[in-house]
Amino acid sequence: MSKFQLRRPAKRRLPLEWLGILPFVAFAMLFLVLPTMKIVVGAFQTSDGGFTLQNLIDLNTASIRSAYWTSIKLSLITALLGCAVGFAMASAVVFGGLPKRVRSPLLTFSGVASNFAGVPLAFAFIATIGPAGLITLELRDLGINLRAYGFNLLSFWGLVVTYLFFQIPLMILIIIPALDGLKREWREAADVLGATSLQYWRMVALPILFPSLLGTFALLFANAFGAVATAFALTGPQLNIVPIKLFAQIRGDVLGNPNLGYALAFGMIVITGLANVTYIVLRTRSERWLK
Repeated sequence: MSKFQLRRPAKRRLPLEWLGILPFVAFAMLFLVLPTMKIVVGAFQTSDGGFTLQNLIDLNTASIRSAYWTSIKLSLITALLGCAVGFAMASAVVFGGLPKRVRSPLLTFSGVASNFAGVPLAFAFIATIGPAGLITLELRDLGINLRAYGFNLLSFWGLVVTYLFFQIPLMILIIIPALDGLKREWREAADVLGATSLQYWRMVALPILFPSLLGTFALLFANAFGAVATAFALTGPQLNIVPIKLFAQIRGDVLGNPNLGYALAFGMIVITGLANVTYIVLRTRSERWLK
């Protein structure tokens, strides 16, 4: 055989390392990509499969506008409070001189609590501070009536308190690595130049952390906006928010309109998608400084 004979090109093989992510790709396709595509297509279809924009036009009704506004207000309030309280707790752990043994249990609890939602979370709060909850009855025996002070767990503000149970831990998990990224040299340079602690935070630390803080706020907003199981288990259909109205449209009762439900879900995808893109962009910008 001639040494100048052309060799056959080697067949390209998929590296075995990629096989490990195939379950994730399959899971994402089945439970994220395909359902999202079905929602987007269904938002522009009639009940018999024809194309229409009427579903999106029907979103401009008083009831649906009110649902979106209530959901946005709920998400903004819980994201703001979650960021404020979570940042204070994370700062106390990283810079407050607390014992190191506090950090590990806090992060462990935050990891569990940030994913604790739905019916179990609603039941826990009803059993604790509900109308006949343990703490409610104990306070009533002490002469403190929460109802008399205007607090009702099965209401908007009760839902805010419940959402904070997973919003604050999520903030702690995300912001602690950012706080750890603040270099000691920056603080030492500020001290050498005569800056006070307040000036250091106002002129150095917070400007560096601002993209991370704003991005985390956007993530917490999206997290609250898309929550449905906790809200429905806690308040039922009483509270007019988008996830509950979406559930009512898709479940197929007398007043149900699945395609209007798809349009509602499409609006939620747009809002949460923008919030998540904002988080990713700002997080990437923040990491340039914190590396």
